[in-house]
Amino acid sequence: MHFDGACQPPGGGGVATYGLTVQGGGFSYEEKGLAVPPGSPRATNNVAEYAGAIRSLEWLHEQGYSGPVRVLGDSQLVIRQMNGEYRVRAPHLKEYQAHLRRLADSFERIDFVWIPREANARADELSKEALEVEWQQAGTARPETPVTPKADGDESPDRDSGSEKPKGH
Repeated sequence: MHFDGACQPPGGGGVATYGLTVQGGGFSYEEKGLAVPPGSPRATNNVAEYAGAIRSLEWLHEQGYSGPVRVLGDSQLVIRQMNGEYRVRAPHLKEYQAHLRRLADSFERIDFVWIPREANARADELSKEALEVEWQQAGTARPETPVTPKADGDESPDRDSGSEKPKGH
């Protein structure tokens, strides 16, 4: 499966969207949507990327699939955090990473693999299509089910501060 995210403006308070594709194992599926409600301080590139990865695994889980999965994305942050190469510093990103880890643990085997942007073209295209639509509708329509690790819709004003490498890396 491939995932990607898009956000305008990139630093929060705008519109964040995701795109995903699932191919193989008898599946052929694409999806795009909002990562968080428009205007949220969590509407950042990193949250959008996590939302795409989370929604991908949620979809596979909904299909009853629990076999091996290869998660492909051009987000070095998400891939490296999931592989333990980077620590998660931002408190709200810890929630997303923990949620993605719980989902990942429900599969037989999971590999998080970084790929260059050009190899992630369809997921990127879907996230940008969603961004174009949602940007135009921002302020008039709110998502019914944004991709968040918490059901209460906590919108704390944490800024997206990325990650750091663990010691020894």
